[in-house]
Amino acid sequence: MNKNLVNKILITIGFLFIYRLLAYVPVPGVDTAVIASFFDSHQADALGLFNMFSGNAVERLSIISLGIMPYITASIIMELLAATFAPLGKMKKERDGMVKYMQIIRYATIVITIIQAIGVSVGLQSLTGPTGNSAILVDQNTFIILAAISMLAGTMLLMWIGEQITQSGIGNGISLIIFAGIVSAIPSAIGQTITMVNTGAMSFLTVIAILALILGTVAVIIYVELGERRVPITYAKKTMMQNQNKRVMNYIPIKVNLAGVIPVIFASAILMFPMTVMSSSTNPTVLAFADYLNPNSYFFNFVTFMFVVFFAFFYASITFNAKDISENLKKQGGFIPGIRTGNATMEFLNETASRLTFTGAIYLGLVATLPFMIIKGMGVPFFFGGTAVLIVVQVALDTMRKIEAQLYMSKYETLSAVGL
Repeated sequence: MNKNLVNKILITIGFLFIYRLLAYVPVPGVDTAVIASFFDSHQADALGLFNMFSGNAVERLSIISLGIMPYITASIIMELLAATFAPLGKMKKERDGMVKYMQIIRYATIVITIIQAIGVSVGLQSLTGPTGNSAILVDQNTFIILAAISMLAGTMLLMWIGEQITQSGIGNGISLIIFAGIVSAIPSAIGQTITMVNTGAMSFLTVIAILALILGTVAVIIYVELGERRVPITYAKKTMMQNQNKRVMNYIPIKVNLAGVIPVIFASAILMFPMTVMSSSTNPTVLAFADYLNPNSYFFNFVTFMFVVFFAFFYASITFNAKDISENLKKQGGFIPGIRTGNATMEFLNETASRLTFTGAIYLGLVATLPFMIIKGMGVPFFFGGTAVLIVVQVALDTMRKIEAQLYMSKYETLSAVGL
């Protein structure tokens, strides 16, 4: 393993370590014991989902308790606007425009974070512990200001950490932050499972069934994620002669799941935003609607499934550009056997990608919801949901691919340096 790759891995681990340290820094002016006791009774609802994605930072009311979700929500809004308004889409494609595009996302993240922080701080005003002591140790206005400033600082730090990992480390920084948050909860989940088995709250056979379900889900995810349709390409004889000393791709790989883990993360972010705001309300109508968005409900899983399918198609349409591929093929003197170059090639690629995306979208939606629905009747804690397994496995696979790519790159650089 070369020194450059080792440095990137160490940088990634270092930033993730800083992220985990921030999860233990509470917002000033709160009684963390009251917050912890409140979350002990809300592990199986929407707050449990939010807590899982933040790496248990919410139950400590850490400065990063909002997690990276405000940034993801802002990114979703900008992606939708870029797909709707041509000038914004053009800005995103240009090099200088992309800098402005990312800056807008950062400003939108600030606005969303402040709104959520104020909502959380207002909702905590009525929270009391088992002995009746308040969760807030300072007056209301002071706490709202302290919460807004500290949570904004925490979210901005997370956004910066994610960008630094993407630029200087290995893998996608935002995905790795969510990955680290979920993985950090595994030891406590195992501990709670052992406790439930020892106390008789869960049978040993149930644990075996859960493990089999998790392993089966992991196997399905790996199988589908590595699946791809290889569209054959033929090059003109003249092109092959010109590139006889170069490696020419003789097929176009189209993945079954073109969107990766993004649809699941986007769907979770979209659902968590209203849940966070509604949790601070005392209105009976709002609270009744919040009950429908309880992760234990079938309605929540249905909505999750629909959002995952929608974002799978939406993100695949952004990442896979059949027009650019067909134009590049034409310039390179390549063509798909039996398909004319130009529009016919573009339509063929679009049709192929659409069929694969349909399969990939259904797969993502089922994996995100079906495991949870299967184990719902087993009395298993919420952290065994398919969404967590899906994100962990996909991010791990993506990171391994990038490490492998770095190894191959260093190998070719070494051979080039010695004249081979």
